[in-house]
Amino acid sequence: MIQSSKEYAEALFSIAVENSSLDSYLSNLSEAAEIFKENPDYVELLSSPAVELSERLGLIDAAFSKGFEENIVSFLKVLCENGHMHAILDCISEFNGLAEFYLNKTKAKIYYAQALSEEQKAALVEKLEKMSRKSIEPVYIEDRSLLGGIKVEIEDLVLDGSVKKRIKTAKEVINK
Repeated sequence: MIQSSKEYAEALFSIAVENSSLDSYLSNLSEAAEIFKENPDYVELLSSPAVELSERLGLIDAAFSKGFEENIVSFLKVLCENGHMHAILDCISEFNGLAEFYLNKTKAKIYYAQALSEEQKAALVEKLEKMSRKSIEPVYIEDRSLLGGIKVEIEDLVLDGSVKKRIKTAKEVINK
């Protein structure tokens, strides 16, 4: 299913770029993802062969026609028609990955034990952007277990400057 999710995402991404509508598609897909995450039974309903296809397509129209790009609605209908509604969140994730690459953006999860000032946040994002050569979208997550300092997850890289990590490292050195 992952390969088909990737193919669906690539097709929709091509349309978004071709129509110069990437921001709108990202917004619509983010909203759709929230709807599907909050209502997993809705995905089951749209996947159910016990419900007529025309009725399932009507449900998509009713839920997504207002405020959503026409191609997003058509995309959802294609997934429904082809029996791939269970892959919707994977498709959206793949689409987001393609968009991040295209826009040279990435998310950074920044874990902290004590709140960071706006100046600290700005300096950290600036350093991460220089290091990664990408535009950074920070996601701040409070984690009191760090005891102090910060931990950053950016793509496949983990930068751990937390007190918890330093204590662990010191214990390992002592126990050798």
